[in-house]
Amino acid sequence: MNQLTKQLLAALLLSTAVCASSGEFGANPVHAAENPAAVLPGAASQSAVIQSTVRLRSAPSIGSKVLSYLKEGEKVLILEKTNAYFYKVRNKDGEIGYCSSQDKYIALPAAGAAPQPLPAAPAASAANIEPVIARGMSYLGTPYEFGSSRSDTSTFDCSDFVRQIYLEAANIKLPADSRQQGKWVRESSSAVTDISGLKRGDLMFFMSYKGSSAAAYAGIDKSAERITHVALYLGDGQILHTYSVSSGGVRVDKLSASWTKRFLFGGPVIH
Repeated sequence: MNQLTKQLLAALLLSTAVCASSGEFGANPVHAAENPAAVLPGAASQSAVIQSTVRLRSAPSIGSKVLSYLKEGEKVLILEKTNAYFYKVRNKDGEIGYCSSQDKYIALPAAGAAPQPLPAAPAASAANIEPVIARGMSYLGTPYEFGSSRSDTSTFDCSDFVRQIYLEAANIKLPADSRQQGKWVRESSSAVTDISGLKRGDLMFFMSYKGSSAAAYAGIDKSAERITHVALYLGDGQILHTYSVSSGGVRVDKLSASWTKRFLFGGPVIH
């Protein structure tokens, strides 16, 4: 084989390799759900369609709590690929959880497909919060019960109360406990740490009581504190909530110094 023939053959082999790597020979790209190391292409979040009914879980593991079910044909917003087996998603009701990333359960849009509308966050105008507040006020005096049933409105704990009034008045299904509700607000809304930045209807999240003096809270890193209570801000320094049997159940309170010291952050569910 002469030198010219060798050069031509080398050029042909190089061209073939380039074409194959670019997909021009019809190579099928690996679907994100089939590749544990894959990350979502493009933007940090992406719409997808549920292919078969799948559980929406509270954590990215098959042993975690089932929050609800995503049905075939339902559109969701993928927030991240959490690990090799789960996507973190938000459904049309604003509920955030984790579902299987297997192709038989969820499908990303095909490359080059027209963008699909994403599920909107619970929204509209601030006026929409008034039915929620009115519903909450209708439960004034309902007895407090720690760990109350989420399917029974005869008693409430703090997070059950908040969840129930948003579900009844706005058809928004919040997570079942205050810590997950706080996480939901941080991820789906604009959280504020200054009480003066709160608006009527915002949720407020608090840490544990540590004492009546300001010194008891000095030096605390509130960003690392565990949420132990949630309340609904009414404006003018008032909150609607429930927190103990002895306090009489669902009630309206002034934002006392004690509550102010315990405040971690807050934010809207309805924008």
